[in-house]
Amino acid sequence: MPELRLARLEDAETVANIHVASWKSTYKDLLDERDVSNITVENRIALWQTILRKPVNGQIAYVIENDNQEVVGFVSGGKERTRNYGYDGEIYAIYLLDEYQGQGYGTLLIRTFARAMKEAGYKSLLVWVLTHNPSSQFYIKLGAHPVEAEKVTIGQGTYEETAYGWKTIDELAEEAAN
Repeated sequence: MPELRLARLEDAETVANIHVASWKSTYKDLLDERDVSNITVENRIALWQTILRKPVNGQIAYVIENDNQEVVGFVSGGKERTRNYGYDGEIYAIYLLDEYQGQGYGTLLIRTFARAMKEAGYKSLLVWVLTHNPSSQFYIKLGAHPVEAEKVTIGQGTYEETAYGWKTIDELAEEAAN
């Protein structure tokens, strides 16, 4: 049975490795190669050490462990960053190693995160997904609705992202509690 817990500073390198591995496998067919390879473990370690040492924007981060207590995925988020769409919370990143996708780990991550966000006082939740990313179906199955699409620069390329949102995170959070 997978275990979830708050991410700790000592998880930074593992989270960075998952971030890069999952990023590259997820985006290899969605982004130009130069933009996919733009992300490195070294810069992600520095990023995650910073985030886990001193979270900003009310940021919350969880990791999920497999049966061998190995971290295989994570989710993080906090205050919605654009303030344009009427949502107060946002998922900044959610990544899971390929071999654990489609087994309920992602659903467990997002529902636990939603419960923590609700406990922190958030009412709604937004996540940005590359428009052509098939994982957008994951959010739709969990009750999210498309909100808006915008152009975003990743590396040297310009791509379209779609925001998906839950106007209320109550249903997501309640499922996690059961």
